Amino acid sequence: QVQLVESGGGLVQAGGSLRLSCAASGRTLSTYPMGWFRQAPGKERDFVAGISASGGSTDYADSVKGRFTISRDNAKNTVYLQMNSLKPEDTAVYYCAVRARSYSYIRKNAGEYDYWGQGTQVTVSS
Repeated sequence: QVQLVESGGGLVQAGGSLRLSCAASGRTLSTYPMGWFRQAPGKERDFVAGISASGGSTDYADSVKGRFTISRDNAKNTVYLQMNSLKPEDTAVYYCAVRARSYSYIRKNAGEYDYWGQGTQVTVSS
């Protein structure tokens, strides 16, 4: 089994920055793609960013391109999401997820991920 624990969420003013972390335990994740998703109240869980096993490929939702950066440190079994120029519409619970298929491509569908963290709240005030 894989356990994922997100951290780094909080309250920030519009234009500010936050860095989310997702630490994994239970299995080495260095061969798996990982993703960040977010869910606002009353809305579906949406793809935010994804990263390949090696970290060499990334993908982003159009709404966050140029503002968010996903990265990973396989030695630490951790994935990060650097969020800059935050907007009130970025307010949501942010989840990290693992697709437990070695060296598979990044997926944008939440249903294609196998393990999820508990989520961390990000609130951006205007």
